[in-house]
Amino acid sequence: MADVDMKINSQRAAALISQIKTVRERITAVANGRDVRLVAVSKLKPANDILALLQQASPPQLHFGENYAQELGQKAELLPRSILWHFIGGLQSGHCKNLAKIPNLWCVSSVNNQKQARLLDQHRGEFLSSFSSSSASPTTPAPSKLNIHIQVNTSGEPAKSGCEPGEAAVELCRFVEEAPHLHLLGLMTIGAISRSIATTAENENEDFAVLREQRDLVQKELGLDRELELSMGMSEDFEGAIVMGSDEVRIGSTIFGTRPQKSEAKIQV
Repeated sequence: MADVDMKINSQRAAALISQIKTVRERITAVANGRDVRLVAVSKLKPANDILALLQQASPPQLHFGENYAQELGQKAELLPRSILWHFIGGLQSGHCKNLAKIPNLWCVSSVNNQKQARLLDQHRGEFLSSFSSSSASPTTPAPSKLNIHIQVNTSGEPAKSGCEPGEAAVELCRFVEEAPHLHLLGLMTIGAISRSIATTAENENEDFAVLREQRDLVQKELGLDRELELSMGMSEDFEGAIVMGSDEVRIGSTIFGTRPQKSEAKIQV
């Protein structure tokens, strides 16, 4: 339930609204009429900022991304259920139970192995079974299947998360597609930093090209009659990602500004 007494600083709200308006305009300028989802990455930023964009941006910003499971859980407790949360950080098996029980967790975007997918499916199923249909209301909708983006390591960097392109990606997508409490939404990548910096609307990113190829391969191998999403593009490279077909971009600092150290971050101010 939202804390109705949460304070919103008017100057801070005005700055956030101006910044997200600019980002939306930049998205529209390169989207060629497509509806590209903007996920506002609010990690280490207070819930007050999120509430400001939910209540005062026009249209309201609904999709927010968090990198830390505990922080996401705390914010989800404080803020309205109308928010559609995305977990975009490194996923550990120990996160899966608590994440799966957040009613308005809309997507987990960093699944990279079958163990994670199995745990999310198991715990989401348990949560859905325990949720009473009589508890649903217009302001408290019944939770649904979890949307899943499979993270693919398109750059081949050893330190980067994600399953390998090719058979591994196909089989993981097949597993999620068959899981009863998950919905295979698409594929996600975080490209190499050097390539991201060089990416422009005119200069294609190799990692984004690989993800597009993987999406096409998965659709063919699984015989899907729907098009899977591409989630690629962040603050430094989102315009180039959209030109290459991205359906979702994850934008943080361009909207929220410089982040504090994790030790100094506050859930609410």
